[in-house]
Amino acid sequence: MENLIKQIIDDQSFPKGVAWQRWKFYANEVIVKEGDVAKSLFFVESGQLRVSVHVELEERRNLKTGVGDLGKGDLFGDTCLHESSVRTASVIAITDGCLLEINGEKLGEYLDAHPTKGYLFYKELFEILFKRLSSGNRRIEYLLAWGLKARRSSEKSIPIFRKI
Repeated sequence: MENLIKQIIDDQSFPKGVAWQRWKFYANEVIVKEGDVAKSLFFVESGQLRVSVHVELEERRNLKTGVGDLGKGDLFGDTCLHESSVRTASVIAITDGCLLEINGEKLGEYLDAHPTKGYLFYKELFEILFKRLSSGNRRIEYLLAWGLKARRSSEKSIPIFRKI
């Protein structure tokens, strides 16, 4: 994806300042906030970022959990590719670094006008999304197994009373 993104931003028909922008970020800086409506996706040129989501466990009991880390060459915010979308997670910088913010609508128009690059982009995006889906499935399986084990062990320690 890195070479393809570089080709796209180097193309004069995809102008800096209109279609994309380069940003420096610093450790602990919030890059995107879960729940915000946005219209851009990001490509990490350098640095480390953490993706986290807000989880409501019970009434008045919330948890903010890290679901993954991003680094050089990673793409995020891709739900904004063709139109504005609500951010499904927050992304916070772990280290200083640099990223490209790409206007999703402009990128969609560019890919439509350049079908070969469009095909290559969507092919790589499909591979990224498939890896994320597979990783998510593994996490769900792990959490399900963990929950079943925890429930089984707690059931053994709870006395069972029978009505006489």
